[in-house]
Amino acid sequence: MSNVANTIFSPELAARFDHLVTLYPVKRSALVPMLLYAQDEIGYVSDAAVSEIAQRLSLEELDVRNVLSYYSMLRTKPAGKYNVQVCTNISCMLRGGYTVLEHCKQQLGIGHKEVTPDGLFSLEEVECIGACCWAPAMQVNYDFHDDLTPEKVDVVLEMYRKGQGKDVK
Repeated sequence: MSNVANTIFSPELAARFDHLVTLYPVKRSALVPMLLYAQDEIGYVSDAAVSEIAQRLSLEELDVRNVLSYYSMLRTKPAGKYNVQVCTNISCMLRGGYTVLEHCKQQLGIGHKEVTPDGLFSLEEVECIGACCWAPAMQVNYDFHDDLTPEKVDVVLEMYRKGQGKDVK
């Protein structure tokens, strides 16, 4: 059982954290998974999440923040409802990844790690999403969209605007 009396997380996630620390010979090893799970539940890693995770792992908050600042996939500010991640790694770059990224910037009116004023979209340039065979690719939250063109990007973004996003071909 956790040494945290009151948790900011759902009962399910708190129980998952309690279990996670039992899987590693050193509790600190659960830090990155905990940060990722916290981000999935809250939308970003808040100060309160940092504090609780540090307490759960018997770490200083500074230790948690050092890890948090190292990993680009972890956010300390809320993302949009739909987080658009455009890959610009070598395969995507060679097949138009930067064109897709620039088109997203233009269509959304935001840059890297920014959020639209309505909070609907955020945009990130990422190194690799593992879709090299279908480049250029992007993911929106956890939904992949591949073999992209600016026209396909417009369709994808419009589907999310309408709340109908997922696999848009």
